[in-house]
Amino acid sequence: MCINLLTFTMYENHYGDENSLTSEKMVSLCWMPVFGFERHTLNRHLTLKQYRNLDLTLFAVMLIISESLIVNAATRWFPDQLYTVSVSAAIVSIVLMRWGPWAAVHAVLGGLVYCFWAGGTPKQYLIYMVGNLFSLLALFMFRLFGKERIRENVLLILLFALCTQLFMQMGRACVSFVMGAPFSTGFNFITTDALSGLFTMVIVWIASRLDGVFEDQISYLLRVQKENEEEKGGF
Repeated sequence: MCINLLTFTMYENHYGDENSLTSEKMVSLCWMPVFGFERHTLNRHLTLKQYRNLDLTLFAVMLIISESLIVNAATRWFPDQLYTVSVSAAIVSIVLMRWGPWAAVHAVLGGLVYCFWAGGTPKQYLIYMVGNLFSLLALFMFRLFGKERIRENVLLILLFALCTQLFMQMGRACVSFVMGAPFSTGFNFITTDALSGLFTMVIVWIASRLDGVFEDQISYLLRVQKENEEEKGGF
């Protein structure tokens, strides 16, 4: 699914303090695919900001490729299907957990890719791109339950993923209402995307089973650093 950081070392004597993880601090990286393969060190140094940008880019590429294939399948290859699926909410859910509000980039991108391949009108571009931003309302769940509690509880994981999907659909409906669309049009955003809710929950649940994928990345880096230091101390 993606490439994930596995360990890091902060310079300038900053250890174990989340406040020290600024974009100006250097990060020493070891990489591995998230599917559990052996660690491979690249011997390169990135700032936290560079890592974040790289991570966001990787998820954006995954979103573009996946959504492009799905939209083409729905509009060109199997046009008679009543229900469609989308990976936008699933990827936005994961990025929300990893980087918080930065998921807005992927929310807008999901709407852009969909409308591009579906041959959307300027009005539809606006509905999908702005409406998708309502998915960021799921951030309030972090305040209500906390990221760690959501990450460690299967029911909360599924609820978080479903809420992200529903907020996204509600956003599209609200924008369409504001632009003068009838109620039935807004209702269609929910009914035709009903399968995407289940799809989103399954993808996010799978992501939560992979170490470090569905997890706040600063917390993940600190956790792995601590584990590595404990391993070294054991020798």
